[in-house]
Amino acid sequence: MSENTEQRVYIKFCYKLGKTATETYQMLMLAYGVETMSRARVFEWFKRFKKGRTTVESDEREGRPSTSRNEEMIQKIRTAIRDAVRRKRPEFNESGSWKLHHDNTPAHSAHVVQQFLAKHGIPVVSQPPYSPDLAPCDFFLFPKIKMALKSKRFQDVDEIKQNATEQLRRVSKNDFHRCFQKWQERWRTCMDSEGAYFEGD
Repeated sequence: MSENTEQRVYIKFCYKLGKTATETYQMLMLAYGVETMSRARVFEWFKRFKKGRTTVESDEREGRPSTSRNEEMIQKIRTAIRDAVRRKRPEFNESGSWKLHHDNTPAHSAHVVQQFLAKHGIPVVSQPPYSPDLAPCDFFLFPKIKMALKSKRFQDVDEIKQNATEQLRRVSKNDFHRCFQKWQERWRTCMDSEGAYFEGD
């Protein structure tokens, strides 16, 4: 039973005991504190019981029914997304075509995440520690924003956010495509060096 339904039961109970709407609201405030229904809602439900209403369940709402939490609807959406990916990017539908690269932060390396990735057969490309040269944000995105904002004075934090956001929006699909090509080249260089130190691209 939801907390609102529970409170409606008590409103009905108070009405049957001959309490007033104000007394009922005060009693609910004592019992539920900040979780109490609004005064207007308490008075509205009190009035409904006074007019002969017997059920404490809320009325069906008109309009489109809520479907966002419906398992059947969730499955339909998943299927639609998979079908769209199959049509538009068939190479992503092949088994083993997805690889996840992450920076080993606790959120990414948590046991539940590792289980999910293993269950779905998603190979993980781990980020070696202290290797910003292999993280696209470190070698591509952050420097791009930094160069655009360098030597500029800003009035406040909001202006900094606004300018940084504007720079992010200017990054094109081609820029990202080149970034990922460069990223793959960096992997190959690291693998070819077998972990030895090297400088430059």
